[in-house]
Amino acid sequence: MSDATEPDQDCLLEARSIGRQTSAGECLVRDLSLKVHPGDRIAIVGPTGSGKSLFLRSLAMLDEIQAGDILFQNAPVADKDLPAYRSQVVYLQQRPVLIEGTVESNLKFALQFHINQDKSNNVDAVLELLSSFERPNGFLKRKSSALSGGEGQIVALLRALILAPQILLMDEPTSGLDPQTTRQFEQIIQQWLETSNQRPAFVWITHDHTQAERVATQIMTFPAGTLAPVPTTA
Repeated sequence: MSDATEPDQDCLLEARSIGRQTSAGECLVRDLSLKVHPGDRIAIVGPTGSGKSLFLRSLAMLDEIQAGDILFQNAPVADKDLPAYRSQVVYLQQRPVLIEGTVESNLKFALQFHINQDKSNNVDAVLELLSSFERPNGFLKRKSSALSGGEGQIVALLRALILAPQILLMDEPTSGLDPQTTRQFEQIIQQWLETSNQRPAFVWITHDHTQAERVATQIMTFPAGTLAPVPTTA
């Protein structure tokens, strides 16, 4: 048996005993830990206010934590390394944030940053995923302001996938979508996982236990923060 103190060499992202509190000292999340390995499909479920989104934002290193550590590939993430970290651990929020312009300009937006300039060859592969999203050929030329909420969330997802993240962090990305668009969103994620050559992982917050069992192989339940495999049906 290996020493428990030895680093988990296969681990991409590890949260160790994460804690967050308000400025007044009120505890928001306490002693939460999680390991994400290549190919992991993790869903987080729990009631509103249980700390799911706070924990996810901590994993994305968007909010400061007061306790614990976050490691990427077994090493702490220094401030100077945050741009590289966020190009590999990509956060998708509940409401899409799109820039003015066309769908195409939104998809390519992240490529303007120096850290992502070597990822331009990912555009064609991601556009192939768009074929499962039943929209006309002129969809790329549509103005972002003319998109429905569901279309905007699909565009935000595809924009995230152009970065070819190792881990995709999703905060209830389908909560405002109709059932058809929700299934299209899930289908794009599935195709991305199946066609990527780097075994990407995701952590997906959802209030829908049925969706969690549909998309994930492990479920983390809040507020306890326990992780368990999804039971398989015979």
